[in-house]
Amino acid sequence: MALSRHIPITNELVFPAGAYAVGAVEQVVDFEASTREQKVQAHDRDSGLPTWAISVFDADPEARSKVVRVKISARNPPTLPPAAAGSPFPSVAFEGLTATPYVDASGSRPRLAWAFRATAVRGASPKAQVPQPLHRPEQGA
Repeated sequence: MALSRHIPITNELVFPAGAYAVGAVEQVVDFEASTREQKVQAHDRDSGLPTWAISVFDADPEARSKVVRVKISARNPPTLPPAAAGSPFPSVAFEGLTATPYVDASGSRPRLAWAFRATAVRGASPKAQVPQPLHRPEQGA
């Protein structure tokens, strides 16, 4: 199978109603290399670059998880755009976005969940087109 474990996907498909950064850019901690006294930053296993995380509010009213973390591997911490006038949070979009499925067994029943990674973050375009679902003709019409 030619499908990699990181599935390329567009920002508009993951966040059709937009996304807002709700916290600062944080270092992702490598729990295996860290000690109680010293925290060690995680590095991407493919690129070797330090890994950063941004907590993002998904504005889609039908989203199962309202806040998700998107990890970015970059030499320097990503810079968030400023919030628009009258908004408490900056509107963001991600470049080089990928989704990785995994089984979340932390609840009462295991469920399919997604981990998101990106190569960069930028301010979202206010006129971004929201993709519409595909409509199939009715049978017998």
